[in-house]
Amino acid sequence: MKRIFTLLLLSLAFGLNAQERYLDEIFDEVQVTEDVQYAANITVIPALQGLPPMQMSQFMDVYEPVGDTLTSRPLILLFHTGNFLPQYANGSALGTRKDSSIVELAHRFARMGYVTASVDYRLGWNPLAGTQVERTFQLINAAYRGVQDARTAVRYFRMNAAEMDNEYGIDPDKIAMFGDGTGGYVTLASATLQDYNDIILNNAGEAIESFWYDPGDGSTIPMVIEAVNGDPEGKQDGFAPDGTQLCIGHYPDYSSEFNFQMNTGGAMGSAEWLDAGDVPMVSFHCPHDAYAPYTTGIVVVPTTNEPVIEATGAYDFHAIINAQEAPNNNDVFQSLELDDDVSLAANALNDGMDGLYPVLNNYVDGEPTEPFDSSPWQWWDVAVVQAVDTAQGTNIAATQLSLNPTMGAEEALPWIDIIQGYTAPRMAVAMGLVEISSGVEDVVKGETFTVYPNPTSGFTTIAFNEPAPFCSLYTMDGRIVRQWPLIGVEGSFSVDLSNLTAGTYVVQIGRESQLVSIVR
Repeated sequence: MKRIFTLLLLSLAFGLNAQERYLDEIFDEVQVTEDVQYAANITVIPALQGLPPMQMSQFMDVYEPVGDTLTSRPLILLFHTGNFLPQYANGSALGTRKDSSIVELAHRFARMGYVTASVDYRLGWNPLAGTQVERTFQLINAAYRGVQDARTAVRYFRMNAAEMDNEYGIDPDKIAMFGDGTGGYVTLASATLQDYNDIILNNAGEAIESFWYDPGDGSTIPMVIEAVNGDPEGKQDGFAPDGTQLCIGHYPDYSSEFNFQMNTGGAMGSAEWLDAGDVPMVSFHCPHDAYAPYTTGIVVVPTTNEPVIEATGAYDFHAIINAQEAPNNNDVFQSLELDDDVSLAANALNDGMDGLYPVLNNYVDGEPTEPFDSSPWQWWDVAVVQAVDTAQGTNIAATQLSLNPTMGAEEALPWIDIIQGYTAPRMAVAMGLVEISSGVEDVVKGETFTVYPNPTSGFTTIAFNEPAPFCSLYTMDGRIVRQWPLIGVEGSFSVDLSNLTAGTYVVQIGRESQLVSIVR
């Protein structure tokens, strides 16, 4: 298959073995800025101890590639798992922005040229509430706060770009969300809820019953109320009837929109939320996951094994996407024509739906074999968790190891290889970072210079608008094959590339570069 990538800017550091920004890891090091405060909002965690809600600061860790010369880079926000409860209190070894798989993905995509941020969001609900209605009410409110925080994080970066000299060098028009487990529920809701009514009403304007309840007087009211809980974007304050503040609005002048969503083990609160025109989505999901349905089913609380709410899993919401009138939300992936759907991504478990990757742990001759685990990409430090168990009198390590006895980096990292390899090209094309075709004659525009036609079979014009001593042409493995002095040259010049071997080359002027394809 012939792939020609046009309009792909590189920060050149040759010796990169023909690697391409946003598709491969082209940087060696990552700088991490920890504990960046992006907001402060109201947490209900104290309520679990009989105390009133209180304000808490909200933090993220920001990852940037070291040595990058671009100053307008796409942004990925990552959200951890944890069942909307603090680590260990949730019965799990995971549940923070330092989770191993989240940190690994943040580093990997930063090395690919993205700015990435691992973001905390508010936790807190009572899984021990006496009835399913009470548990559902509390969990829906927890998820609602998570969506508000995720969207607030998006707006923080846009505010930072506009008002704080763009400290992290992001492109505010190119933003993606990744979510693991519970974080996947957050990112899917953030991607599909357009306004408050989307949560409680279907497309016909009728109540979505699972989001309403009887307060005890025979009436029905929504489980979240905009005036009480704040709006779904977290732009507006919310107050309980007794005056207790439950939401602090932030950055109301900025958009919460983003361009792409990827989740591992997430689900959607209602299939009614999904609409034509929502962002492209990639989902990794274990069909045998006991806590998040692959199709549609009841979500079970891991700490108590009690039912909470019905949710729409990855297979069912991708089927809805696939049934949309063309072009559907994921049709942009079709331009890739990739052969990376190894083993499971195109088998009977997903009916060939691009963007849905069903995950089973182990394979023998291409066939899945037990034992299975719901999240083989996750891992954690056994010794640390055992120490916590000793101190708290819990049994988290043994319980979790019984669910996945093969847990560890050795199992997880190959799965993260697949997640990275499958997601990267789909996200890049969905966000407009690469344009892929088999023969593009349009002008290719860069930040400071233009190459056209591209692809070319011979004479090529290079137009530039910033002075530089020379223009260089390199092979993808870093060998210089042509160099033209620019002293005294104004505006543009033409070169004959017809005697070069067909392929992809790098044009560099100053510290900026573009790909040019020579075809026959």
